[in-house]
Amino acid sequence: MALARRRPETKAQFDKLKAIIRRESLLTGGDFKLASGAQSSVFFDMKKTLFDPEGVSLVGELILDVIAGDSVEYVGGLELGAVPIATAVCVKSVGKRPLKGFFVRKEPKGHGTNKLVDGQFKDGADVIVLEDVTTTGGSSLKAVNAVRERGAKVRKVVTIVDRLEGAEATFAKEGIELVALFDRNDFLDR
Repeated sequence: MALARRRPETKAQFDKLKAIIRRESLLTGGDFKLASGAQSSVFFDMKKTLFDPEGVSLVGELILDVIAGDSVEYVGGLELGAVPIATAVCVKSVGKRPLKGFFVRKEPKGHGTNKLVDGQFKDGADVIVLEDVTTTGGSSLKAVNAVRERGAKVRKVVTIVDRLEGAEATFAKEGIELVALFDRNDFLDR
């Protein structure tokens, strides 16, 4: 896994976002069940950060900076975690390099258009998949597979926090780079 490049001019933004995640989203000392099915005494409830005005703004800015060199037009990922992230990145892209956002449903909703991939998306596009927290990578892999079925090329997966529990290996097997703004160790007292 590659940690996002922290250029001197973005250091203050990374520090602010880290403080917000620590304050709003980091839960410790419990017995939390993760999406992977594993149990952990550390949990990242990222919805708290992603619905904090400064937190979501920083997430959008930093991810947009991280993907600045990637030739993509679309960003998105699995509902629900990726929806506010993709929205933030799209909003921050206005006036710079407009990106469109999509999301992948866990299952088709069974009415209306019955789409699995929804929002702004073009078959065959180059995309970046977004995630709030990665553990083994299983949730993001569902989004990767859904957009690949529509001919998309996934350039990388960008996560806010990588728990360092296998996601990098999962994506490496798929030929996809995982980039994290932070990893679990950034939040553990040593």
